[in-house]
Amino acid sequence: MQVDLITLYLLAIGTLLASSGMTLWEHRTHPKRSRELRILAAGYATLAIGCAAAAFRRELPGVAGSAVSNLIIDCGYLLVLHGVASLSGRQYRLSSIGLLAVQALMWAVGGTQWQEVVWIYASALPIAIASGMTSIELLRSDGLKRLQARNIAAIVAGIHALFYAARALILPWLVAAYGKDLALVVSKITMYEGVLYSVILPMTLLKLIREETHGQLLQESQTDYLTGLGNRRWFFEESARVIRNGAASTPVSLLALDLDHFKTINDRYGHETGDEVLKSFARIARGLVGPDAVLARIGGEEFAVLLPGHDSARAKAVGDAVIRRFAETISHRYNGVEIRATVSIGLAQSAGVALTLADLLAAADHALYSAKSLGGNRLELARSGAHSNLPDAEHARRQENTF
Repeated sequence: MQVDLITLYLLAIGTLLASSGMTLWEHRTHPKRSRELRILAAGYATLAIGCAAAAFRRELPGVAGSAVSNLIIDCGYLLVLHGVASLSGRQYRLSSIGLLAVQALMWAVGGTQWQEVVWIYASALPIAIASGMTSIELLRSDGLKRLQARNIAAIVAGIHALFYAARALILPWLVAAYGKDLALVVSKITMYEGVLYSVILPMTLLKLIREETHGQLLQESQTDYLTGLGNRRWFFEESARVIRNGAASTPVSLLALDLDHFKTINDRYGHETGDEVLKSFARIARGLVGPDAVLARIGGEEFAVLLPGHDSARAKAVGDAVIRRFAETISHRYNGVEIRATVSIGLAQSAGVALTLADLLAAADHALYSAKSLGGNRLELARSGAHSNLPDAEHARRQENTF
């Protein structure tokens, strides 16, 4: 079945307007990406307007119709580039203006004599550049690397760029060799490819935004709102995974940490000061435990750190560093009175013994209880079987609401 160019233009216009409408609607449910989605929606709508102008470009005298419709289409592609770049906080304003200026100059120089040459060949080059830059922007964005839709969107934009680059640089040689009828065939193929692009890229970018939002919500559900560390649920899930996936011969240590006399600080100086103490401790601990550690706030002033690959000596060195740095660094003033805070730590280790997370935490809790009873601001190592001697009230308090 033969499909004329006007039908293909109308199909492209319809898909682009639908993509624009869906993207604009989506911005209400993704407030953090509202600006980027609105830019993308404007880009698709501009492309639709450019396609509509291109379908009737011969109605205007001279090169006006071709030049105007071409420049509108270029603006649409550049808006898409700008929307994608905005996802990473980058902009291409000057380069976009420069690209449009070069294209306008090309039309002015080409005039009526070279109108078809510029339309069929030269006008494809800015589209190839804008689409190629869009693909590169998607690939270079660190914040989007974990999202599956990023690669698909980059491939779609990259293929579009290669297609238009071939039209600008290779097609003239093919037409010279095989005749002008090939140019008409390529024009139809271009419209077919354009329809696919106008559907796949917008849908993939919407999926990208949804994946990012889902990831952010998941992270928020696993993060303690005050300190920015993992929360209790995340700690138990992540620690269980680390222990389950680790080799039996690999040592794993667990630190149970509790700020000393924290209730007194809250009662005497207020919860705002107490919150600052907690945030200061979180910053210090995060900087000392290492990137592989599973660090979380599991209670009011209680924290826990799982240290995979750490024997008791390495884990003790980490714990002692946290105690020393926290005691040296933490200093707040309330009505001219200096406030100092310390932390007690219990250490348990599983080298050579198949211990569960519950076993490790119970043993570390017992050692922490010993550190507290000895005056605090110290680290105590758990003894084998120590968790079985943990006082009932303390053991119950530590183990309740584990998950």
